Amino acid sequence: MLQLYYAPNSCSLASHIALEEAGAPYTTRRIDLKNGEQRSPEYLKVNPKGRVPALATDRGVLTESPVILGYIASSFPQARLAPIDDSFAIADVQAFNLFLTATVHTAFAHVFRPTRYGDGEATAAAMRDKAKPSLHDYFGLIDSRMSDGRPYVHGDHYTISDPYLLVFSRWLDRADLGPVDKFERVAAHRKRMEARPAVQKVLAVAEA
Repeated sequence: MLQLYYAPNSCSLASHIALEEAGAPYTTRRIDLKNGEQRSPEYLKVNPKGRVPALATDRGVLTESPVILGYIASSFPQARLAPIDDSFAIADVQAFNLFLTATVHTAFAHVFRPTRYGDGEATAAAMRDKAKPSLHDYFGLIDSRMSDGRPYVHGDHYTISDPYLLVFSRWLDRADLGPVDKFERVAAHRKRMEARPAVQKVLAVAEA
């Protein structure tokens, strides 16, 4: 049995949705980030990085969203959450997910948690001011990618990239960068995702 360590309003939402979409046997453990539970000795034994998500498997704990998403897709191939038998297509999935991790997520971190990167309110304000137009550019790239009318990130078929993009399209509201309708195709993708039964089920639990 897999166990997902998650927190509301975090990127763990993508892994949670992927587990549900895959029909995986799993349980969840909610981590209270606001009260610092991620830094507790108990949780640091699970994930010394003090972050979510973490996925406990029978072979050990996995961390980092793209890794967990890839593990879910390869562990439950019948769910067809990634084109694991096509080397180029799976590389394209990985490239998109790493862009979300290394570029989009990092820019959001400069908005939400600037104290990770610098001291003082002036520094924090400068980070936010710089990150917001960068995020606008990044979502513009994603919106352009979907300009051919594709319903999902990689075309007609739903993959692990889709719940991961949903995380960040929802964060646009939190970062005061919305409305998401600025990005027509990203907004349509978000509505399409939020209509999926698995997504609705996870949002009702994970974001409550």
